[in-house]
Amino acid sequence: MIAAKVLSSMLWAMFLVQGVYASTLHRGLGPEPDSLDIHQAQGLPAIQVLREIREGLTTFDASGNIVEGVASSWVVLDDGKTYRFELRDNARWSNGDTLTSEDFVRAWQRALSPATQARTASLLAQVVNAREVMSGEAEPEALGIAALSPKSLEIRLESAAPWFLEILAHPVSYPLHKDRQDSPLQAAVNGAFMIGDTTLHAMIRLQKNPHFHAAASVSLETVEYLPIEDPTSELSRYRAGELDMTETIPAGRHDWLKTYLGDELKVSPYIGSFWLGMNLQREPFKDNVKLRQALSLAVDRKVIARLVVGAGELPAWSIVPPGIEGYMPQAAEDSELEKEKREQKAKRLYTEAGYGDNKPLVIELRYNTSSQHRKIALAVSSMWRQVLGVETELLNEEWKVFVNHRRQGAVTQVFRGGWIADYADPSSFLDLFRSDNELNTTFYKNEQFDRLMDQAEVLDGEMRMQRLERAEVALMKDMPVIPLYFYVSRHLLKPYVTGYQANVRDIHLSRYLGVKSTNP
Repeated sequence: MIAAKVLSSMLWAMFLVQGVYASTLHRGLGPEPDSLDIHQAQGLPAIQVLREIREGLTTFDASGNIVEGVASSWVVLDDGKTYRFELRDNARWSNGDTLTSEDFVRAWQRALSPATQARTASLLAQVVNAREVMSGEAEPEALGIAALSPKSLEIRLESAAPWFLEILAHPVSYPLHKDRQDSPLQAAVNGAFMIGDTTLHAMIRLQKNPHFHAAASVSLETVEYLPIEDPTSELSRYRAGELDMTETIPAGRHDWLKTYLGDELKVSPYIGSFWLGMNLQREPFKDNVKLRQALSLAVDRKVIARLVVGAGELPAWSIVPPGIEGYMPQAAEDSELEKEKREQKAKRLYTEAGYGDNKPLVIELRYNTSSQHRKIALAVSSMWRQVLGVETELLNEEWKVFVNHRRQGAVTQVFRGGWIADYADPSSFLDLFRSDNELNTTFYKNEQFDRLMDQAEVLDGEMRMQRLERAEVALMKDMPVIPLYFYVSRHLLKPYVTGYQANVRDIHLSRYLGVKSTNP
């Protein structure tokens, strides 16, 4: 068996030298996508694939900046509340049909209609009548999006949204072909690639879309995404030559990889936060803020970030990460205390919450299958036990099961959470905790927080950021989640892969990548 694997790897390398695989890129994906329906997809793996096979009015360039997508141009009117887009004349679906403004109107109405509402529908909440449509108080036709002509589209917002152009690059805002909307694997798409064939838990093969408006600039003919939940397994397959690019690296291997693989390791800043969520609609966390604060104070973020994860991450005491222009993240109270004093306060709050040596807290901590998530869960549970005497049961679940449990909240107590910004603005993180947000898996409800978020919607500039900062202060007092660290992007990349550019959004569309043959 070992000899066969070695031979396979040697053959693969030989074929590469001959240029056979020069038009195919093999990428790690992380967990299996939860859905490839643009209105059901929620996890990053699904969003990553959807960005390859579909495109919105805007998209990302190789550096992660917002650029024209289906839209060739646009104007912003009415103090930022009206957008008018002109679509590309050569915008087509993968079956050759012309893509029109009506395809966007149809998609957005479906995304916000109660019967078919997208899991990320709240991203479009700024559109006129969006909230009323989502609640069933208005018909989908009342939504503030209109086809002015087959190639002209107007979108009206309730108030100016500085991040709106980024939302238009998110799958929830993509167009839909009028046919076969209920079959995402067979539906017509409009991105640089289209789905070839898939093997559950093994491979998603994408093929170049000849009808894509920029097809001439796409060098790859095929992209094969391999869903691999375990980063250690992904590393093994990368070293065996089965992958050209990994989704991540194993925890604690940063220094080793830097020593032995050198420039193949790519580590860059990233707008994302990792936390543990607590279900506030169930015991023991319902109406018990002191218990939530005690668990937070008992966790040593420096150990988690530097020793458990160990790839340049920063310890986190806030939800919003650093690096967003004009915003100062609001760290939780007592974040500056020395470790000993934090633990002393944690013990006091734990006792005041009704727990102690004679009545230890017994809780479940859920996480999706990942060696790194397991290491983090083990480290946190060990800290809780050592500082407070908490007894923690660790529950490992396959991604789709985990996401379903987290969303429903029927069985969850503590769970792995986090967020990668949909757009470079603090509201991308803070909106998750609005009481009416479907993605609010902690079931947090605070009228003051909601009011501050509402006020921020009608403000701009410094005043808006001040309201958002006050909202985060309220959030961190209530502690519905325990921030652990701020992300960095971590990939391994073969030297022959071209076009890769590090960026804070960690978006690397395959349309900009290539595989350089080693032929002279």
